[in-house]
Amino acid sequence: QVQLVESGGGLVQAGDSLRLSCAASTRAFNTYSMGWFRQVPGKEREFVAAISWSDDTYYADSVKGRFTISRDNAKNTVYLQMNSLKPEDTAVYKCARSYDSNWPPGRYEYDSWGQGTQVTVSS
Repeated sequence: QVQLVESGGGLVQAGDSLRLSCAASTRAFNTYSMGWFRQVPGKEREFVAAISWSDDTYYADSVKGRFTISRDNAKNTVYLQMNSLKPEDTAVYKCARSYDSNWPPGRYEYDSWGQGTQVTVSS
């Protein structure tokens, strides 16, 4: 069974940075694409970024140029570096593993999710 554990969230001010981490217990981590999503209560879950097994990356327009997704296959970990944070970035951030062999993965082609880490950006 896959376990994904996020960390690194917190309360920051607009313009600050945060780095989220997602530690995965899945076998063959380096063969999966991984993604970050975020969710605000009452709203649909929003795609943020994805990274392929070969380090291709894909971003939502709302975070392009501010966020960077990366991975360390030796540590079974995927990261999300978030710079120039805005109040509208406030959400619970979750990482997920994709089973989609296509790139980029379809937004629903994820089969394992972490519990999430809260990011709050004050103005």
